Amino acid sequence: MELVGSTLTATYAHPRPTPTNFLPAISTMASSYKNQFPHYSLTRSLSLPWRPSTYYKVAAITPTLAPSSKSSQGLTQSKMLPFVSNRTALFTRYTPDDWYRSNLTNYKESETSRHSAERLRVDTSRMIQDKDQQTRKTQTDTTKNLGERVNDIVFWKSELNHEIDEMIGETNALTDMKKRLERALAETEGPLQVAQECLLHREKRMGIDLVHDDVEKQLLTEVDVIKSCQERMKRHLDKAIAQLASDRAAQHELEKDLSDKQAAHRIDDKCHHLRNTSDGISYYRGVERVDATISVPESWAKFTDDNILRSQSERAASSKLRDDIENLLVVTANEMWNQFNRVNVAFTNRISETADAKNKIQTHLAKTLQEIFQTEMTIAAIRKAIRDKGPPLKVAHTRLDERTRRPNVELCRDSTQLRLVNEVHEIDDTIQSLQQRLRDAEDTLQMLVHTKSNLEHDLAVKANSLFIDQEKCMGMRKTFPNTLRLVGYT
Repeated sequence: MELVGSTLTATYAHPRPTPTNFLPAISTMASSYKNQFPHYSLTRSLSLPWRPSTYYKVAAITPTLAPSSKSSQGLTQSKMLPFVSNRTALFTRYTPDDWYRSNLTNYKESETSRHSAERLRVDTSRMIQDKDQQTRKTQTDTTKNLGERVNDIVFWKSELNHEIDEMIGETNALTDMKKRLERALAETEGPLQVAQECLLHREKRMGIDLVHDDVEKQLLTEVDVIKSCQERMKRHLDKAIAQLASDRAAQHELEKDLSDKQAAHRIDDKCHHLRNTSDGISYYRGVERVDATISVPESWAKFTDDNILRSQSERAASSKLRDDIENLLVVTANEMWNQFNRVNVAFTNRISETADAKNKIQTHLAKTLQEIFQTEMTIAAIRKAIRDKGPPLKVAHTRLDERTRRPNVELCRDSTQLRLVNEVHEIDDTIQSLQQRLRDAEDTLQMLVHTKSNLEHDLAVKANSLFIDQEKCMGMRKTFPNTLRLVGYT
């Protein structure tokens, strides 16, 4: 009977963690019984039916065997087996309550396992549906984004095509205007040579007739007008050449951008039409970690927008230049024709105007000197104004320099900082404007000085040879080109 209270050493004595008042599963107990059963077989006469009633009936009398168990320790197993009390002491380990509790434990474990499995199945099914929905939604959003991207590319392509067409038309128009300007510039050579030859012929006068009268002045003015027209034409011709280069450069950028847009449109359109059943789809491991992008949607749109804006700016500049050239051709033609007529009138009225020539020249000279004086005063005022802008600029620079020493986050681009920067720019612009105005005034002064020199020379020359004026000079001036040729149409 002492074996009933002995320490358990079978494998089921250390089961997986369960409540301390429950026993292991029945299957585990059964295997343990097999392991603990004696290796020899009992005789048929001594074996009892394995029934609960018999088993517990025998086990019920085990308390009476406690005193004799000590005395039977010295006996061998073969001598102890025939007694029922000995067999009961060997195999009785649990009570009926233990057996019922074990069954209840197994039932609860079974229900718990089934409930866990059911929850797992439901959660797994729900997860599969959710992930499938999420995948389809993500792919739909991606396809929608690709469609929007394709639409954006198509929009910018149309804008680029329109701008390229406009630029081509503007370039052709500017090219035609440049050719007109070149023809008009070539037409000015004839009148210039006529005016210069008239001056050379008038130099052959002798004695008192070798004077610089109003005709001489008008001829010189005509030469100056023609040369001034030529200079303006040449400047505008250089501007037209440079503008054509800028137009072609802008057109090249547009065409390059359009080519890139076409390639991107083919690729994105192909991606937009790809489906799960499409051919050619494959795995590209690690492609999501490759970031070869060099722009964002804002900078991408800004790049094309800048190209279009640049082209539009160049077109506007080209159109303005064409208008300027058109106005220049009309103005120069009128100036040359007006001067031509003035010279002819001067030649016709030479004799009647000889007496008044000196007074007119003196009057013009006085006005020129007055203008020179006023221009010099203006130049002095401009220079003083430029000097006066120095202290405010120094103050603004000093303030900006001091504010750069603010510590850490105090280096804030506040309104004061922006106003100081704007103040510096404004003062710089003012100085630049004044300097430009100073250069203009100096140029005007130089022109006035040149005119004064001519007038002083005209005061010494008053007479003209009638034969040279009527026969030679007026005969040559009949070949002056018409207005259509002067504006470059023929």
